[in-house]
Amino acid sequence: MTRQAKVDKELCIGCSLCTRSCPKSFKLEDDGKSTALAPASDSEECVQKAIDECPVQAIS
Repeated sequence: MTRQAKVDKELCIGCSLCTRSCPKSFKLEDDGKSTALAPASDSEECVQKAIDECPVQAIS
């Protein structure tokens, strides 16, 4: 089962790295911030890559 990520909206800067890496697990909202989709549909490795690549550590 793929890990369910959480995005801290206060930290998110809307860079879209996560949405480009894992488009089935993250999306940009109208406010320009990312949100995690439930359930995450990308692989565990993909979600972990998005967590690791977030420049402001907004994803956990």
